[in-house]
Amino acid sequence: MRAGLRTVLEVGGAVDVVGEADDGPALLAQVDLHRPDVVLVDVQMPGGGLAALRTLCARPDAPPAAVLTTFDLDEYVSEALRIGVQGFLLKDAEPDALVRAVLDLAAGGAVLDPRITARLLPRLAGGTVARPPVELTLRERQVLRGLAAGESNAAIGTGLGLAPATVKKYVSALLVKTGAENRVQAALLAQGWDL
Repeated sequence: MRAGLRTVLEVGGAVDVVGEADDGPALLAQVDLHRPDVVLVDVQMPGGGLAALRTLCARPDAPPAAVLTTFDLDEYVSEALRIGVQGFLLKDAEPDALVRAVLDLAAGGAVLDPRITARLLPRLAGGTVARPPVELTLRERQVLRGLAAGESNAAIGTGLGLAPATVKKYVSALLVKTGAENRVQAALLAQGWDL
């Protein structure tokens, strides 16, 4: 499966796979060795994919990480998002969708397989309020709308005439204000709010 995935990702030259790992400890070693822009992890990898992600995402210099798996169980999705991953992808996604997802992650975006989003949104809608529970400035609302649309910091900045570093500061402040642990959680919350 890994050889096929590598081929899918590298076709066209937009993505360069710099390392592969057979288990969780090897994954962390590969990240330390290669310093990749994005890390894709299967939750069922030997040695614990979620455990490896927990360790990786706790690092202050962690690259964006996403789950790539055939197991789209709600427990895995919830745990991965709590850990702090920026994406949850399914292996049966179209090849161009996987490449786009990796590029979006590398650009600072967050990605969820559309099938997972379709399952999560009704639950979030039932448990959220029409308005955010905290007061947000106009600019914070604009940035949060960009997050909800899955845009990277660079894309949000382009749309608002802001530098990516400025957008990053807004995102950090929004995480504190909304109580979200990462940009994926903030985006999911925002999708249920009237912004």
